[in-house]
Amino acid sequence: MMTHMSLKPSQAQSLFLLILVLVPLICIAMSDSAAKPLDSNANTSSSSAPAVHIVYTEKPQDEEPEAYHIRTLSAVLGSEETAKEALLYSYKSAASGFSAKLTPDQVDQISKQPGVLQVVPSRTLQLHSGPNKLV
Repeated sequence: MMTHMSLKPSQAQSLFLLILVLVPLICIAMSDSAAKPLDSNANTSSSSAPAVHIVYTEKPQDEEPEAYHIRTLSAVLGSEETAKEALLYSYKSAASGFSAKLTPDQVDQISKQPGVLQVVPSRTLQLHSGPNKLV
């Protein structure tokens, strides 16, 4: 026998926001512990070379997300033009943030910007496709 549970709109919204925050965090935690990078040269590259990072930000209130992301990048890279060139993708739906090629120094600087929640290196992961593929 299945019972039906009803939630008030405010409870449903809170539950949705909680799930929206927890799912990406769980995915990141799982990928860090179980997945292996496809690029075997990832550990041998120069530590000062730019690498793709995902920058999670607060959701902008009175500004278009991409404009907010460019403004945040501009504060570190020095100009709007340089920021537009460095911006690879602007995330607007499930999460707010962007991906960009950044040096370690730029990662440190952007991590300190107002509204920046987290900066993580972007990684290409290979999913397991069956019992014979586990290595």
